[in-house]
Amino acid sequence: MELGSILQFLENSCILVTGATGFLAKIFIEKILRVQPNVKKFYVLLRAQDTNSAMLRFNHEVISKDLFRVLKGNYGENFHSFLSQKVRVVAGDITFENLGVEDSNLLEEMWKEIDIVVNSAATTNFDERYDASFKINTLGALHVLNFSKKCAKLKVLLHVSTAYVCGEKGGLIMETPYKMGEALNGTPGLDIYSEKKLMEDTLKQLGAQNYSQDDIKSAMKDFGIQRARKFGWPNTYVFTKVMGEMMLGELRENVPLVIIRPTIITSTYKEPFPGWAEGVRTIDSLAVGYGKGKLTCFTGDPKSIVDVIPADMVINAMIVAMAANANQPNESIYHVGSSVSNPLELKWFQEYGHLYFSRNPWIDKDGKPIIVGKVNMFDTMDSFRRYMALHYLLPLKGLEILNTACCRYFDNMYVELCRKIKYVMRLVDLYVPYLFFKGYFDDLNTEKLRREAKESGVVEAEMFYFDPKEIKWDEYFMNIHMPGAVKYVFK
Repeated sequence: MELGSILQFLENSCILVTGATGFLAKIFIEKILRVQPNVKKFYVLLRAQDTNSAMLRFNHEVISKDLFRVLKGNYGENFHSFLSQKVRVVAGDITFENLGVEDSNLLEEMWKEIDIVVNSAATTNFDERYDASFKINTLGALHVLNFSKKCAKLKVLLHVSTAYVCGEKGGLIMETPYKMGEALNGTPGLDIYSEKKLMEDTLKQLGAQNYSQDDIKSAMKDFGIQRARKFGWPNTYVFTKVMGEMMLGELRENVPLVIIRPTIITSTYKEPFPGWAEGVRTIDSLAVGYGKGKLTCFTGDPKSIVDVIPADMVINAMIVAMAANANQPNESIYHVGSSVSNPLELKWFQEYGHLYFSRNPWIDKDGKPIIVGKVNMFDTMDSFRRYMALHYLLPLKGLEILNTACCRYFDNMYVELCRKIKYVMRLVDLYVPYLFFKGYFDDLNTEKLRREAKESGVVEAEMFYFDPKEIKWDEYFMNIHMPGAVKYVFK
């Protein structure tokens, strides 16, 4: 691995980005357009019926975002002219061969011009229905690989995965690939093509039994969890992502492949400005649920490491990894996180939330500030279940009986309590594997990238920073992330 000028590497490059409306993809596109305006072209793939629909989605879901305000300020009234020269919006879908691009002339143009492929398309829902998750996260990765093989000038294929393909492993987790058919718990029989057939057969059976669409959706969600846990993964998301990695590793041939495995991605640290976020990031649903007064108890090991990493650091690591591995016929894997170099304990995150919302209380619909208290944190699931049964489930049952006896006089109170309990139990079910997580993500490969970047020049090293050791977590959460989450995510 030899790293030259990153800006020079990006100059005159043609880059395909899938999942272009996603959180990371937006930041990736904005960063490169801002620091290297001499990039030749972006092909941005969006799921849409036609080019006009794709353009509408791109303008509404990407360019209109506050994220682009710095770039717009740099170009002023010339911004849209600059954008039209640099970005080609493509209607497509990675769940199909050739990425769902039907225009044969456009396909030939893309295969001739593209030299960098960045696959950031994914469904990140932990309990997505199995068919949807499998088609995007597993088969989608294969379709992007097959497309990349047809690109005559391909320098590198970068695939965005997740560090949590490790499941619930403890200890030091290495930056190593997963072999085809390798189950975390040793259960034999993990075959991706068999999984595809099983998924399709299950869908057919449900359809033949005249299930409603809602029932099919629910059944396929349960089926995904069942298949994931059979082989040792906690949810459908990470199971389908690891199968996507397996497909890439097994079938890549001589394609230069980079797999980026970020941990929990949070709002931007510096660029294009601090605190930009979008959508409900994993930990934000906990923090803001607490700030709104919905979350008064939870479970988790206070000493567990919550591995978070700002989004702009992930993007910079991606760009540097692309440049470092261009034209190298290898598979390279990078953990991008903080658990080894700058660990953050769950109890600290809890304390930051308490401090922030005590100083900046949430204003409810009646215009009154919500006063937050300390969350009751239970360090075992058994103690949490006992607390919930005693303080919520038993009173709920009593209220249900009273409500029935009083001709549903207490309906509103009963529904509200049900909603709060359901909210907490839902969060626990989704996040409990990570709140008791005992793993640390080795980032030796990523550390080598950082050293290479520093040696390539001070200016570019500062431009493409991704060292979590420089983050002071208290300042980041109190002054950057929490205000950003409130402003951009829950406005």
